[in-house]
Amino acid sequence: MGDRIRGRFAMVMRAKRVSLLDIGLDSSFDAAMTFVQSTLQNINAEHQQPIVDIDFVRSRDPDTVLTAFTASCDVLHVMAHGDHSSTPTFASSDGRTKISLEALGEEAAARGRGISAHAILADGCRTGTGAWQKAVRDCLQDEVTYIGTSAQIGWHESGVFCSAFYGALFRNRGRGMTPAEQAQDAAERAIEAYTLLTDRNCPFRVLTLSPSRWARMALA
Repeated sequence: MGDRIRGRFAMVMRAKRVSLLDIGLDSSFDAAMTFVQSTLQNINAEHQQPIVDIDFVRSRDPDTVLTAFTASCDVLHVMAHGDHSSTPTFASSDGRTKISLEALGEEAAARGRGISAHAILADGCRTGTGAWQKAVRDCLQDEVTYIGTSAQIGWHESGVFCSAFYGALFRNRGRGMTPAEQAQDAAERAIEAYTLLTDRNCPFRVLTLSPSRWARMALA
């Protein structure tokens, strides 16, 4: 009886969807995204059925990027340079591709659909500042767990945090938690693991963001 119940439970468990969006567009970002994909594939390898579906987008086409930003998923993982010299912007290494959150919010409002992920991992430099938080809120469809950074980061910082985050997210299924709460719990565990492994403060920060008043009106 116990095996039968476990079998039925496994059949109805929904695989989490992770959307990987590479806007950095150079060999280093390619290597970093390959590392993240390998981590997720290794997690799937431990199970008879995949527990994570992976969408991977690398593009300069604005429509393709916008679609990736607004697609429903559990985790939207954006890897890019974080630029906030004028307005919070995800940028490629060569500067040819720039996605400002201001423009993203306006385009999302025109299409009637904002970011609808349960969690956003903004994997770039200084994406956790107040300016970024405010800009992200203008793009949100619903409340999300937001993970950003408080400093300049490199591939080592990103790799250590991401491996710990996804390991915690899929090792601890968080029964009784919402998907956003599961992501927050995983991020908090990853921050603790990062500090333990590196003996340094973790540059990643996690918080809950709600749609701004403008977003609630524009994306209703």
